[in-house]
Amino acid sequence: MRLKRLILSWLFILAMTTGSIYASNTDNHATPSDTKVEEEVYVSKTIPQMLVSFYHTTGLKALISPKDGVKTSDGKEMSHFAQGLGRIIMFGVVFLLFYLAIAKQFEPLLLLPIAFGGLLANIPIANMTGDHGMLGIIYNMGIANEFFPLVIFMGVGAMTDFAPLLSNPKTALLGGAAQFGIFGSLVGAAMLTEYTGIFDFTLKQCSAISIIGGADGPTSIFIASALAPELLGAIAVAAYSYMALVPVIQPPIMKALTTVEERRIVMKTTRKVHRLEKLFFPIVVVIMTALFLPDAAPLMGAFALGNFAKEF
Repeated sequence: MRLKRLILSWLFILAMTTGSIYASNTDNHATPSDTKVEEEVYVSKTIPQMLVSFYHTTGLKALISPKDGVKTSDGKEMSHFAQGLGRIIMFGVVFLLFYLAIAKQFEPLLLLPIAFGGLLANIPIANMTGDHGMLGIIYNMGIANEFFPLVIFMGVGAMTDFAPLLSNPKTALLGGAAQFGIFGSLVGAAMLTEYTGIFDFTLKQCSAISIIGGADGPTSIFIASALAPELLGAIAVAAYSYMALVPVIQPPIMKALTTVEERRIVMKTTRKVHRLEKLFFPIVVVIMTALFLPDAAPLMGAFALGNFAKEF
């Protein structure tokens, strides 16, 4: 009891001391009483004038009549096209994504956040993507420091079941096929730069774009943040839109390359996988990554942690 009173007494003294110091600093920095503050003089307006003033503050005015000097969140000046017609085009893309997600049920967990993000980012005047805007705060809080992709990978690991792979390791070759998409996208981006005058991608930008070919959203964000942060938005939207449109892209390809009988084949698990195998697998993945590809350890470590937590 005596100790409790002593602690409370010290806290009270500390609070009083802090308050005194704050009051002293406030007095030292106070503006002199003779400082004149200019107040804006109110000017009465008629109702039509108030309506005109209101119109000049609306987003509609910003879309119809772009002006010079408007800058993006990273300080670059926006063109009149980006302020007006560009935003209108993006609104059309956004509502197309809403339609695909709601009416067609094409990966709504991916397309709905992308559509809402695109809608908020293109609202004029509000500056939602600035450092003090909602999207800017979210970006600086988890994307600029590459934290959100790690959290996403942890969740992906927790949702992944490696039992079919462990029972039939040959299926790992199917995952290796994603490398063809990555290198194909890399060569495609480099060729667009080399043989057209429209694009001018650097090697780092081509490398960041190439991850889209692997249909891997978190990795695309992670690599773009490190190699080409200026293309992060476009790469993220392209990667996740590509993933969401797989139900549209895959069926015609599968029908063209397989017969009806082949599509009716039911794949069976060759053997039952022991629980210890599922627990050791993510640990082995982390060890192999650390030994041979340590640069990938953040993503693979988060992925393995999520999978290990699921199996444990």
